[in-house]
Amino acid sequence: MIENLRNALEYLVDLGRDQDKVIRVNGENYSTCKLERIDDNVSIRSLEINTLSGLVDYMKSNVDKEYRDNLLVIVNSPTRVTLKKEINSDGDRPQIMEVSAIVPHIRYADYYETETFNILLQSAFIDGEHKDILLKVVGNIKEEVIKNVGDDGISQAATIKTGIATVSDVKVPNPVSLRPRRTFNEVEQPESKFVFRMKDGPKCALFEADGGAWRNEAMNNIKEYLNKELEGIEGITIIS
Repeated sequence: MIENLRNALEYLVDLGRDQDKVIRVNGENYSTCKLERIDDNVSIRSLEINTLSGLVDYMKSNVDKEYRDNLLVIVNSPTRVTLKKEINSDGDRPQIMEVSAIVPHIRYADYYETETFNILLQSAFIDGEHKDILLKVVGNIKEEVIKNVGDDGISQAATIKTGIATVSDVKVPNPVSLRPRRTFNEVEQPESKFVFRMKDGPKCALFEADGGAWRNEAMNNIKEYLNKELEGIEGITIIS
């Protein structure tokens, strides 16, 4: 009996295959099966790296020859660059690679303890005149000496140790010109202005004072670096 039932079901399935795929019910057309489009575009899994030199090495290696025509390098931000192919028949632009810079985390507008701030200056900022001044002030500041009375809204007076038993008042320059590590190491770190402030604790903070103009400079530096390193390689357009 089970065998007869199976044969009957198979017969009905085969019978349905021979019939029209469109039937009309109450004046409306219906499909007897679900149609799905077959995607002819090849799916590319994007590579993820952290250096611009890695992107340059990939382009010069010619390892993926079939994807080398009409490539677009986009400088998305000071810390992100993407490599994409030309638009395919679906209107998509497949991404081949994403480059993300590894940069230290700096909390601007937040007050740090002087010891933490000292370490931050030494580890996350490029050497420069104003960095040296801040290190001298922060590294020798005396407890509870931030003078609000001497604060003119621009510079603050701080009492720092100048000898074994003597102290003196110094004014911290404002704004200060610093170069934080905030873009790819292969390019020059942009210099920008910061407002340096102190308060009792003692604690120190930096406030960005360039309106974000450094971002445009950093992105332009990345574009110039890639233009130089990829010069002579055809089929590449670099934009930022």
